[in-house]
Amino acid sequence: MKVPATDPNTMDAPTPDDALHLVKGEGPIVAADGRPLKASLRRALRREKLRALGLVAPLLIFVLVSFIAPIADMLFRSVENQIVADTLPRTVAALEDWDYSSGEAPGEDVFAAFYVDLSEAVALKTHTRLGTRLNYEMTGMSSLFRKTGRRVGRFDTDIYADQFAALDPAWKDGAAWMEMMSAPGIESVLPETASAWQSWLRILENEGDDPAEETPADFVFTMLYRDLARGADVSAYNGPGADRLAAAAAAVGGFETVSIKEQFLKADKDWGDPEVWGVIQTFSPPYTPGYFLAAVDLKLTPHGIEKQPEEQQIYVMLFNRTLFMSLVITGACILLGYPVAYLLSSLPLRTSNILMILVLLPFWTSLLVRTSAWKVLLQQQGVINDILVWLGLVDDANRLILINNQTGTIIAMTHILLPFMILPLYSVMKTIPPSYMRAAKSLGATNWTAFWRVYFPQSVPGIGAGSILVFILAIGYYITPELVGGTSGTFISNRIAYHISSSLNWGLAAALGTILLGVVLILYWLYDRIVGIDNVSLG
Repeated sequence: MKVPATDPNTMDAPTPDDALHLVKGEGPIVAADGRPLKASLRRALRREKLRALGLVAPLLIFVLVSFIAPIADMLFRSVENQIVADTLPRTVAALEDWDYSSGEAPGEDVFAAFYVDLSEAVALKTHTRLGTRLNYEMTGMSSLFRKTGRRVGRFDTDIYADQFAALDPAWKDGAAWMEMMSAPGIESVLPETASAWQSWLRILENEGDDPAEETPADFVFTMLYRDLARGADVSAYNGPGADRLAAAAAAVGGFETVSIKEQFLKADKDWGDPEVWGVIQTFSPPYTPGYFLAAVDLKLTPHGIEKQPEEQQIYVMLFNRTLFMSLVITGACILLGYPVAYLLSSLPLRTSNILMILVLLPFWTSLLVRTSAWKVLLQQQGVINDILVWLGLVDDANRLILINNQTGTIIAMTHILLPFMILPLYSVMKTIPPSYMRAAKSLGATNWTAFWRVYFPQSVPGIGAGSILVFILAIGYYITPELVGGTSGTFISNRIAYHISSSLNWGLAAALGTILLGVVLILYWLYDRIVGIDNVSLG
C-alpha cells in the first residue's frame, strides 16, 4: 500500500529527478526552508553585506570624521566669503548700483544702508570680524571698522527721534512700534523702516530685552524719516498708528536733517575713499577666488586681478623651495638608507635585529628634542664645527654656517625621516633570495654587475615605497624647518601654520593647503604614469 505523501515521517527527501521536474516548469526551485532558492540566496547575500558593513563601519566613520571631513572643510574655506554679505546685506545690495570706475564714493543711499548694517553689526559684535576679513585685502580696514564702530552710536541722527517724539510722544513707545510694525502691509509702505526694525529686534533678542519696553534705536527713526521723506503712500496703511504715521508724513518736510554720509566722513575721512568701497563691493559675493589668487602671489582688486607687490611675492617661491628641498631630502634618504638596509638584510638575524633597534631608536625620542639637539650640534660654536676645527679641516675664524638655513633643514629632516626610508627598503630586500646573487657570480658577473643587474632591480619597489613615504612627510613638515631653517629654510607649511595660528587668515591657509594637496596628487599621478604604483612594495 502506498504511503501518503503528507506523512512527514515517511516522506522522501528531494531527489535530482524532483529538481529536474521543477526546472522543466513544474515549479520554482526551493531552499530547505521552503522559500524560492533565488530569494534565499539574495537574502543571504544581503545579510553578508550588512555584516561586512557593520564590521568596517567604525573605521569608515573614523576616516570620514578625521580625514575626509577636514579636507572638505579646507576646500570650502578656501573659497568661502559669506561674512561680507551676511554682515552688510543692505550695503551689498545698495552697492550693486554704484560704479567704482566713477572715482567717487557712493551716495547717501549706500551710506544709509551701511548705517543700519554697521549699527547691527556693532551691537552683535561682528564688525571686528568683518574688518579683519577685509584687512587681508586692504591694509587699514580693520582699524577703520573698529574706529567707526565706536562712533556710530554717537551720530547726530538722534535729531530724527527727537523730532518724531515732538510730534507725538507715542513714537518713543516700544509697544506702539510693535503694534504698527506687526501690522500687515507695513513692509510695502515703509520698506527701509521695516528692514531696520528687524535689525532692532535681532539686537534686542541678542541682549534678551523686550521690544515693547524699549525705545527703538536712532537708525530706526532715521530710516522712518527716509521712507516718509521719499513720499511713502501712508494712505495705503490703515492699521495701528495710521493717524500718527499720516501726521508724521505731513510734517517731515519741515524736519531738520542730517547727512549720514557726512557723519561717516566725520568719523573717518577714509569712508570717502572709493577704494574702500571698491574692496567691499569686490568681496561681497559669498564665494571668492581671492584666497587662491593670494596663494600664487596675485590679488583680486576692484581693478581686476593684479600681481602682489614684489616684496610680498613669497608663496610661489616657498612652493618651489618646498618641492626642491623635499626632493633633496628624499634623495639623501635614499643614498644613506640604501646601504644601511642592504647591510641589515645581509647580516645574520641576531645581528640585524640589534642594529634595527638602533634604526628605530629615534622613534623613542620626541621630535622636538631631536630637532633641538640639531640646533646644538649645527651652530657655529657647536659640536660639529668644534670637531672640524680640531681636525684642522675648518679655520676657527671661518666656521661653517649650518643652522638657520637650508643646509640645517636638510640635515635635520634627513636624520628624522631616514628610518621611514630604511624600513621599506629592508622589508623588500629581506625577500630577495641570496641565491640570485650567487648564481649571477657563478655565471661570470662581477660583484657590481651582479648587484646592478640582479639585486638592484628587485629592490626598486622598496625605493619607490620609501620615496613616496619620505617625500609626502617632508613636504608637510613645519616644526623642524621652523626651528632650524631660519628665513631661507622654511617650507610653505610654515606659512600655513602661521595663518592658522597667528594671523587667523584661515581662508588663505586653506587655499595654500589645497594647492599643496593638488601638487602632491599631481606628482603622485606622474609617478604612477612613469614608474607605476604597482611597482611599489613594502615586502
